[in-house]
Amino acid sequence: MWILFLGTLAIALIASARVKSTYMRYLRVPVASGLSGAEAAAQILAAANIRDVAIVAHDGMLADHYDPLNKRLVLSTDNFYGCSVAALGVSAHEAGHAIQHARAYAPLQLRMAAIGATNFASQAVMWLSVVGMFTGLLATYTGLMVMAVGWGVIMAFNLVTLPVEFDASRRAKAVLLSRGMIIRGEEAEGVAKVLNAAGWTYVAAFLTSLVYFLSYLLPLLNGQRRN
Repeated sequence: MWILFLGTLAIALIASARVKSTYMRYLRVPVASGLSGAEAAAQILAAANIRDVAIVAHDGMLADHYDPLNKRLVLSTDNFYGCSVAALGVSAHEAGHAIQHARAYAPLQLRMAAIGATNFASQAVMWLSVVGMFTGLLATYTGLMVMAVGWGVIMAFNLVTLPVEFDASRRAKAVLLSRGMIIRGEEAEGVAKVLNAAGWTYVAAFLTSLVYFLSYLLPLLNGQRRN
């Protein structure tokens, strides 16, 4: 099992390093259209007839996200003001999430509904590990059951996240090309590389949660009920 843990950790580290290096590479490649990330996102939302989503700048590298509760598209300053391949790729991706929300895209709706349960599960597995380690108050079977359920919830959330993220990237690549915001060749290839690298971080998160889930589930299935 330790090999699996180390393997998933390696995948996560490699995915994180890859997305950062790819992003930094294409952050230095300007787009011929001269559009900034914020301008590209605004055009994409307007073309989708979405008028109630604000586009705001936020400090922090790769802190970009779509906030469905407040209907805000939050872009890091490099992507908000930048006119690079990376800036347009990330901005279009986040605009894709806004379109998913407006169109009631089923996986996104499911992920939004599961956020509360997932946050609770994350807190539960974190604190239960500490409590079990230092106090021994919980019986082994009970601890395994709670941890298996908690990691099962997290794994399911990460699984639902995959189609949400890959669909947003697919939308981004298509709309940037179709509306002439990027051109075929280096720009289109750069957008694809940035978004594909980011996608692997979500795959790594799913694999990690799957390994943790199985590590607690399998002892239960094997009948380990020691106190």
